[in-house]
Amino acid sequence: MTLDDVRALGEAIRGEVGKAVVGQHQTVDHLLIALFAGGHVLLEGPPGTAKTLLAQSFATALGLDFGRIQFTPDLMPGDILGSNLFNFQTSTFTLTRGPIFHELVLADEINRTPPKTQAALLEAMQERRVTLDGQAHALSERFMVVATQNPIESQGVYPLPEAQLDRFLFKVLVAYPDIDEERRIVAQHGDARAGAKAAEMGVAPVAGREVLSAAVAAVAGVKLAEGVVDYIVRLVRASRDSADLVAGASPRAAVLLGGAARARAALEGRDYVVPDDVKALAPAVLRHRMILSPAAEIEGRQAETIVADLIARTDSPR
Repeated sequence: MTLDDVRALGEAIRGEVGKAVVGQHQTVDHLLIALFAGGHVLLEGPPGTAKTLLAQSFATALGLDFGRIQFTPDLMPGDILGSNLFNFQTSTFTLTRGPIFHELVLADEINRTPPKTQAALLEAMQERRVTLDGQAHALSERFMVVATQNPIESQGVYPLPEAQLDRFLFKVLVAYPDIDEERRIVAQHGDARAGAKAAEMGVAPVAGREVLSAAVAAVAGVKLAEGVVDYIVRLVRASRDSADLVAGASPRAAVLLGGAARARAALEGRDYVVPDDVKALAPAVLRHRMILSPAAEIEGRQAETIVADLIARTDSPR
């Protein structure tokens, strides 16, 4: 597969998702980049902004097995991973696989469950495997977690630990649609029954496991020049030296930012990364990896502003 094929595949996937989801173009682009970079995505936005439909439509367009986990305060790790159950007829233990064994998993309202249950995702997200009773079970190479959380409510939620947040490649802020998009949403879905599937809205698979594997292999051939590598490292390290932050981004953030920049370049048909790729993706990669200082919080500083300042102060290669 050539990079032109990767770009065409990206356009085809965007077109299929657009049959069900109006707008959200930037969010779809981040999902595509995360897919080809092997990362996971955290979507933060108010209820009713099509986060669940977006994930379902994305999985349908990719031809991937889709699973949804509704996170609640009483959810247990075994409800996610599965367990070995004793079969009295055969006198043996049988593995009952949990929803984590799907290829694209929607972790809906992930911050509504306690940290113990949230931690059940850590090994799966990092190693793409699940360990049950001492035995490791491999997940799909295309395994991807799309998690959602509601920024409005503060009662009955458990903030994600830093280690959990660091496993997500992107944190994408899903906003309300503009007035024209909202009109299109009402016109398109106003007479649709509740709970309609993406396939019922005309979304059809345009890819598959073999096609996606070929696309990922093509992305791996995108060049990351030494000057761009240096720029990524200096940008991430600048977050650790900022007076507005108690803690900045980790080396993992730099690695993931480099991989995401390569995927973005490939989706544009380029076999090389430019500084603009890094600048475009830095907010989504860094915003959830920074802890604001008390002084910055008192002053009302936002992570978005701090990331923008870091980008502006860090010289980029020409």
